[in-house]
Amino acid sequence: MEETLKILVVDDDEVDRMAVRRALVKAGVRMEMSEVGDGNTALSVLSNTSFDCAFIDYRLPDQDGLNLIETIRSLNIKIPLVVLTSQGDEQIAVELMKAGATDYLSKFRISSETLAQVLRNAIRLYRAEMQTAIAYQQLRESHEQLVRKNQELERQRQQIQIQNLRLLEASRLKSQFLATMSHELRTPMNAIIGFSQILLRPKFGNLTGQQADMVERILNNGKHLLMLLNEVLDFSKLEEGRLELKPELFDLTKVINAVVMEMRSLAEAKKLSLLVQIDLQNPLLVNDPVRIKQILINLLSNAIKFTDSGSIWINVKDLPGSWIEITVKDTGIGIASKDFKYIFEAFRQVDQSITRKYPGTGLGLAIINSLVQMMSGKIFLESELGVGSIFTITLPRQLPLSNSSLSSSSVQDAREMIQPDHKVHHPKAKSNPNARKYHNLKL
Repeated sequence: MEETLKILVVDDDEVDRMAVRRALVKAGVRMEMSEVGDGNTALSVLSNTSFDCAFIDYRLPDQDGLNLIETIRSLNIKIPLVVLTSQGDEQIAVELMKAGATDYLSKFRISSETLAQVLRNAIRLYRAEMQTAIAYQQLRESHEQLVRKNQELERQRQQIQIQNLRLLEASRLKSQFLATMSHELRTPMNAIIGFSQILLRPKFGNLTGQQADMVERILNNGKHLLMLLNEVLDFSKLEEGRLELKPELFDLTKVINAVVMEMRSLAEAKKLSLLVQIDLQNPLLVNDPVRIKQILINLLSNAIKFTDSGSIWINVKDLPGSWIEITVKDTGIGIASKDFKYIFEAFRQVDQSITRKYPGTGLGLAIINSLVQMMSGKIFLESELGVGSIFTITLPRQLPLSNSSLSSSSVQDAREMIQPDHKVHHPKAKSNPNARKYHNLKL
């Protein structure tokens, strides 16, 4: 159903007003039309009543159409304005449009078709302009809101930056404090360990069984505390970027055997089987043997700590492209998949409570992860609750020799000796041409 339009005709000539009315009625326009004869009355009516369109005679008794249009627009009266001009007034069309007229039409061209078409076009154009104005206003308001939000975000960013600087300073001071305290505590702890070892030597006197047991407890607890201090010290060095690798040529098999011998007592105490398999064409590596040993000790101690029964496996094998793979597998309590993303975080343990069953600093895996990254390697975790865990580390056979203890003349020799297809020149290689080593240690 076509809407009813409210139309205002501003013209001092009654005949012209009637012509407009008849033309619109003939065109079938549903309307409520009001008529006024001068500009002042038109302003009064427009100020108090809303219309869909106004037809304005260019020549009014009190003012011309141009002034009336300018006044209407200055009063912010929103309405489409069509100026009706006499013959010869078309040349002022540009001025009328600039002043705010929507359209113009010569009175001599008024007919039902042309007037209805001009009316509908004027209303359509005006409504489109209004929608555009509303959209522009909304866009401007949105832009202003975005500006305010950006300003607020910038203030927050500056606050966060300041807070980050404070946190970095606090972290630096914390790391410095940990390093200082670790150094300070290591000195008396080494003395405690040293004197405990002296007391256990027969040449310094025989201790009773109870006394020897107490001294051994002092020694074991001292070693454990020293290990914790070393973890804290290493972590503080890693955080500050002060820990450096010292690559040198070494036999990985000897390092693994030494670690297994150190962990023997812990495995025996829990009646665990420790199985070792080394399948390497060449056991020689250029890496930091001290840090490799630290990685293995941490992995094995974790495996023993979190395994109450069953076995622990160590497997070492070659990978393509001069890489090796070290795997430590256990039948322990396992790790939930949801905790995988936290397991390598510093000070993070699955059980964070004070009364947790398994003690420790929570730095072991974080240190392992950092050391493996420094060695350009990768570490992978597979685990299932109640089944066990598998930690797999891949490492290159050779690290950069910039900080190596090898002399420059030995660098090339070292590179040649660690090639997988190179014959290994060490005593055991003579008895085994393939240089493969398999051995199982059941503890």
